[in-house]
Amino acid sequence: MSLNYLDFAFIGAFFLVIIFVAARYSSRAGESLGEFFLSGRKLPWYIAGFSMVATTFAADTPLVVTELVNKNGIAGNWLWWNMLIGGMLTVFFFAKYWRRANITTDVEFVEIRYSGKPAAFLRGFKAVYLGVFMNSIIMGWINVALASILHVFFDIPTNQLIYYVAGAMIFTAIYSSISGLWGVAINDFIQFSIAMTGVIVLAIVVVNSQQIGGVTGLKAKLPAESLQFLPKISFDGDASSIAGRLSLSIGTFLAFVGVQWWASWYPGAEPGGGGYVAQRMMSAKDEKNSLWATLFFQFAHYCIRPWPWIMVGLSTIVLYPMLGADDKRLGYVMAMRDFLPPGLKGLLLVTFLAAYMSSISSQLNWSASYFINDLYKRFIKKDNTFQNEAVAQKHYVKMSRVFTIVVMLIALFAYTQITTIADVWGFVIECGAGLGLVLILRWYWWRINAWSEIVGTITPFIGYALSKYYFHWNFPKDPESLFFTVSITTIAWVTATFITKPEKMDVLQKFYQLIQPQGNWKMVRESLGMPERKSTIPYLIVSWFSAILMTYSALFMIGDIIFGNLSQALILLALAINGFLLMRWGMKRSDLM
Repeated sequence: MSLNYLDFAFIGAFFLVIIFVAARYSSRAGESLGEFFLSGRKLPWYIAGFSMVATTFAADTPLVVTELVNKNGIAGNWLWWNMLIGGMLTVFFFAKYWRRANITTDVEFVEIRYSGKPAAFLRGFKAVYLGVFMNSIIMGWINVALASILHVFFDIPTNQLIYYVAGAMIFTAIYSSISGLWGVAINDFIQFSIAMTGVIVLAIVVVNSQQIGGVTGLKAKLPAESLQFLPKISFDGDASSIAGRLSLSIGTFLAFVGVQWWASWYPGAEPGGGGYVAQRMMSAKDEKNSLWATLFFQFAHYCIRPWPWIMVGLSTIVLYPMLGADDKRLGYVMAMRDFLPPGLKGLLLVTFLAAYMSSISSQLNWSASYFINDLYKRFIKKDNTFQNEAVAQKHYVKMSRVFTIVVMLIALFAYTQITTIADVWGFVIECGAGLGLVLILRWYWWRINAWSEIVGTITPFIGYALSKYYFHWNFPKDPESLFFTVSITTIAWVTATFITKPEKMDVLQKFYQLIQPQGNWKMVRESLGMPERKSTIPYLIVSWFSAILMTYSALFMIGDIIFGNLSQALILLALAINGFLLMRWGMKRSDLM
């Protein structure tokens, strides 16, 4: 497919803006690790929030949504819609704590909550596990998506795709290593704005094409089951009919809504917060900016982004019925190729480059923060080996930039080993299954110790191996896999907690004084002679539930407006408004506002 001068103008302007922003913030990023990884803790809530949303909008996301919609209709999105429940938990129960912790990475949290050799081991292990292994897998599947787009859009031979992907990664690694988190966050804001404009334009063009005939034509051409927002629950799993293929088994739906959101570690949706979401919370100006950034992220992530992808995904069911089960996601790129006029092709290519770069740049910066702060600085080249702090900071920033390039190379290798994105999604979800409860309770229960988290981190790999290679289960097709892994992991970490010693009292006291957590900390509080504070947990629960109601109501309201169901949309609007008002009431009573 050829591009004209207008397409190239869009692409050229995009790269010039990215370079300008990187250059603008390069000197600030070089001042210290705090500037390079946390923007000097000065991000306003809207920049931090947009950066979170942009990072989760990767090149693979519209493609995966297209695949989900093709297989299970709109309701197939419950695979990720369920994560809103855990995301809102982070907003009200953890955002202020992350900002209050005054640490550089979420992995550093390990050594302010735990102590001794187990804590040191856990910190070093998680720095490598999350920063290198898991991060490379995540960037690998994002690169697979970009390669799919380039292959279909430009008909680039498969054996040449690695060179184009490598070029995109090199450019992204250079600007993220130069600009630090300030540059990454500002570029995220720009890239998300471009990306959303592009996908909205594509949805309008495709849905209103002659082949589809607008929303009315789309509804007429699709089975009613594909347009349901809530899944049709199947008890027999009969896939011989359209209704059967578009339904979810009761076990799968319960795994999504009842277990996955609190039990599984997943990038951007970690129970209790973590990863680049925690990084943005810790980079915010203060606790309130941290909370509002995370709340905006959850609302935008689930309400603003999905519908343009869903509408194109539904259209591809009509346009490309010949695609096999493993190629459904490519329908999105084929729609771009087949329906966009000159000029808009360049805009959509920039859209995917923006989505790709916003994710990759955040992943690289996040990964480098683990390696430098939690491995290199902690165990290899400590502060006391330098003549002064200024020299130390310059050295650590230099090594951060070097390691950004190293992680990029590892991620490129991971890309060459990945065949399907869906398999990697399942692997990541299952290999964190059961750890989530530890990540939540470590803030609210003094008895959780380093061994709880070590066992909770390692056991899911055993569960995954047993479920996949012994029982031959494969999540999400087989929900038994998730139930099994969560069960054995929970049993393992609870057992480890009670057969090992609690953390030392002085460590727990320091943690309590720093974070001032609620929950089961009575013994620690009394040992400090501190007065009992009134619990605000009931009000936090009210805010949590009402925010979930508000967001799901807004999500489905937008869908009903698109499909012309205005009476249902008005009901959902009322629910969303009431959810917002109740959320504000709970926030005021719990001193979050």
